[in-house]
Amino acid sequence: MSEPFDLITLRVVVAVAECGSISAGSDRVHLALGAASARISALEATLGVRIFERSSRGVRATPTGHLLVQRGRELLADADRLALDLIDVGQGLQGSVRVMANTSALLEVLPQGLDAFARRFPLIRVEIEERSSPDIPLPVLEGRADLGIVDIAHPLQGLRLVDFFSDTLMLIAPRSHALASRREVKLTDFLHEELVCLTDGNAISSRMLSAAALLGHQLRIRMQMRSFDAVCRMVAGGLGVGVLPVEAIAPQLAHLPIVAVPLDETWAFRTHRLATRESEAPSAAAQSLIDTLLATPLR
Repeated sequence: MSEPFDLITLRVVVAVAECGSISAGSDRVHLALGAASARISALEATLGVRIFERSSRGVRATPTGHLLVQRGRELLADADRLALDLIDVGQGLQGSVRVMANTSALLEVLPQGLDAFARRFPLIRVEIEERSSPDIPLPVLEGRADLGIVDIAHPLQGLRLVDFFSDTLMLIAPRSHALASRREVKLTDFLHEELVCLTDGNAISSRMLSAAALLGHQLRIRMQMRSFDAVCRMVAGGLGVGVLPVEAIAPQLAHLPIVAVPLDETWAFRTHRLATRESEAPSAAAQSLIDTLLATPLR
């Protein structure tokens, strides 16, 4: 048995009722007069009731017709909202994106980028988790994150990497330290200093350890902190020196008795990248976030 009516027929019925004539109603829904009239007659025959009373002055909805028009408006509104929602999802205007980002990204650039994204795509929820760069690639590869923001020295198989932003590592020292007045320093200048580092596995610590190993030395790590702020506070307390991205610690440099001394080392200049799975295209929502982050002036 065929359905008694479809959305097109409903649109015809509502348009005819609101216009008061089949001719005007058919024009509104862009159907030929004969096609619109045939749809109404077929619907009346299927339902076994009259929807419109016809006269020389036009048409008027019967009580059954009034009920159909009232409910029809509701159904058409729901259908139109559903269509818009599906279009929004297809264009990345709705949904959710799971992001794993390193600390530098969270402190230096993501607030601006996420603010721009939220204003443009208010219905997309972005879930952010802070991870160290070495801990991000595997969740992205396994699909536990849609997007990663990483500082990794070498490309990894299965990841698509796009340059996102750059920052600069500097030596962080107490203002009273002998190296604080230097215009720049090399790693060899502070190899024998007590170091306040970030926890094992952090990308910054990995860079420093690798550079020291190439020189045939080990770092003198006095303590390991979980945050940039904690490193700065330990350095300010005279407990050692540290290496951090200068762009991420502007508040600490302004309020603590510490200075940032440029590093004359190639490994001190970093490029952070957006990481996605190479095996499949990002979802529409994730791609919208990527496009927004890449287009947003971040500093």
